[in-house]
Amino acid sequence: MVQIGYTMMTEQRAPRALVADAVDAERAGFDFSVISDHYFPWLDEQGHAPYAWAVLGAAAQATSKLPLMTYVTCPTFRYHPAVVAQKAATLQLLSEGRFRLGLGSGENLNEHVAGRGWPAVAVRHAMLAEAVGIVRALFGGGYVTRHGRYFTVDGARLWDLPDRPPPIGVAVSGPASCELAGRLADLVIAVEPDAALIAGFAAHGGAGKPAVGQLPVCWDRDRGAAVRRAHEQFRWFGGGWKVNAELPGTAGFAAASRFVRPEDVAGSVPCGDRVEDFVDAVRPYAEAGFGEVALIQIGGDSQPAFLEWAGGTLLPALREAFPDRREGRT
Repeated sequence: MVQIGYTMMTEQRAPRALVADAVDAERAGFDFSVISDHYFPWLDEQGHAPYAWAVLGAAAQATSKLPLMTYVTCPTFRYHPAVVAQKAATLQLLSEGRFRLGLGSGENLNEHVAGRGWPAVAVRHAMLAEAVGIVRALFGGGYVTRHGRYFTVDGARLWDLPDRPPPIGVAVSGPASCELAGRLADLVIAVEPDAALIAGFAAHGGAGKPAVGQLPVCWDRDRGAAVRRAHEQFRWFGGGWKVNAELPGTAGFAAASRFVRPEDVAGSVPCGDRVEDFVDAVRPYAEAGFGEVALIQIGGDSQPAFLEWAGGTLLPALREAFPDRREGRT
């Protein structure tokens, strides 16, 4: 079975609308929801970047059963890991156990605002590993004092702790991050259907643990309109994470993607309303070993219509294509 999630993409939607979308996603029957944690959009055309954690708190109260997850939070530059632990514990309480904490080493696009510079990827990985250790220590209860290479924690304690701490996911894109995630994470996160990432995670301790992928789609009754919108707002996506993690602002992403054509985007993002195209796009994730895939519907204003279509057409088709064979359930 592949569980299908919905992405609250903060880069393309205002805060109240994001919460309304989460309510609609729960009503439509999505299995879970994730939220991006950005300070900037990727491109000026997207036009938004509200504070994800405030949106999550509101979404936790506005929904009753939809699991929630950050996809992903960087606990090393904008946020001190002790504060991330406090936020995550609070969200787990507000959602009554529906929250998972997705973490990653971040993008310069968002983290440069803290003015701490942007070190090499090996340093960012080491910072992430240290941060995960701090978060787990605080989830364990009691006072925590640490003087690490990158972070100092002086007598911190979480006074409101859930009975079950949020599971921690770590985003991966290559062998080094897979090794880190395998050692430290309860689940693995990726944005491409690469079986090697799942294998690398498993080889370092992640065997049998959940794998969560993410897939951009652009539904519209008018396929031409979908292609134009996907190109306008998502042409940055094809740069890959070695590029996307490094650029410091929207102007850089606009320049890096200036030669990307609409047909280039449509070649990797299902556009239009042929449900078969969406099913075919999910299939590589299932074949690579992902048990969960969060869809990103491109275009903020298109969310209500997409969610209505998804509930009536897309989700039933995906469940038929990827059935739950446990005890005969679908």
